[in-house]
Amino acid sequence: MYERAILHMDLDAFFVSVECIKNSSLRGKPIVVGGYSNRGVVAACSYEARAFGVHSAMPMKMALRLCPQAQIIRGDMDSYSKYSGMVTDIISEEAPIFEKASIDEFYLDLTGMDRYFGCMKWSGELRQKLTRETGLPISFGLSVNKLVSKVGTNEAKPNGAIQIKQGTEREFLSPLSTAKIPGIGKETYKRLSFMGVRTIHILSQIPVPLLQREFGNESGRHLWEHANAIDERPVLSYHEQKSISKERTFEQDTLDIKRIKILLLDMCEKLAFEMRQSNRVCSCVTVKIRYADFNTYSKQRRIAYTSQDNTLRRVCYELFDSLYEKRQLIRLVGLKFSGLVHGHYQISLFEDTEEQISLLQQLDHIRKRWGSGSVMRAAVL
Repeated sequence: MYERAILHMDLDAFFVSVECIKNSSLRGKPIVVGGYSNRGVVAACSYEARAFGVHSAMPMKMALRLCPQAQIIRGDMDSYSKYSGMVTDIISEEAPIFEKASIDEFYLDLTGMDRYFGCMKWSGELRQKLTRETGLPISFGLSVNKLVSKVGTNEAKPNGAIQIKQGTEREFLSPLSTAKIPGIGKETYKRLSFMGVRTIHILSQIPVPLLQREFGNESGRHLWEHANAIDERPVLSYHEQKSISKERTFEQDTLDIKRIKILLLDMCEKLAFEMRQSNRVCSCVTVKIRYADFNTYSKQRRIAYTSQDNTLRRVCYELFDSLYEKRQLIRLVGLKFSGLVHGHYQISLFEDTEEQISLLQQLDHIRKRWGSGSVMRAAVL
């Protein structure tokens, strides 16, 4: 049985790196990618901006207070998707098994390759090829599982590489802050800090029943396992779903446009929630109408990558209004989001305000806990 070898690769400050390739004069400067308005939110920032305390998902107004000399760039999701695709294509040619975790993050299973190549040597050569052919800086961590490799990558940044050899995983994690464990957010970190648990070493010593009492059975167990460098998750072979859709056939053909638009609204919000839950965004919206005579028509529009309800709803309504010209009874209506790529919701924040993001996050929290139909607009009811 071969020793597991899991490689985690992460493109450094990906959005900013792409912007610097497009405009070399930006290199070495504090750059913030996001909305222009003071009510906008930071989608990404350069390491020079991070030195002033700027970070992603921060209100733009606060970012500019911390770093008034920062240069704001609106962002170009088409370019980011293009470069992400270039990296994906190179990795797919070289790696035996790989998983695309997000638009700029990859896991590779190199188990067994040490016998022939040397995993660290092979990883370094792949990193050089990626940088040479795309111009993008990339960091990686190599270890026995996903968790330790990802933490290793974050410690190696920017533009670095690290190997955590088998048997040294707990020693590597031990002195780090609990905030370094993937999945531990601000609230969990605050609760752990209140308990006096600020390092992974201390967390690893806490009895599992105590963590389960404080955080729930599943979360408590995971906290203990991660603090002890235990992670059995496999690398899932990459397969990108290209679209998601919903459609509805009416029991009786209808001319009730208000009802149809409410149904489209419900479809739109459920599909958008599904995208956000799987960390995806779309670049194309399609609306379909089938009339009572079974003739079917559709229209689509390409958009900047997003999973934001307001943007998708507006496009959805505009497409329906331009498509519905016959004024005949409608038998079926459908909605499809396509051109899906992996990416956390933050990559679609260029036009969002802090208030909109906060509201959407709270709604998603309720839906995740109680089901997608647990909260909806009054019109849908």
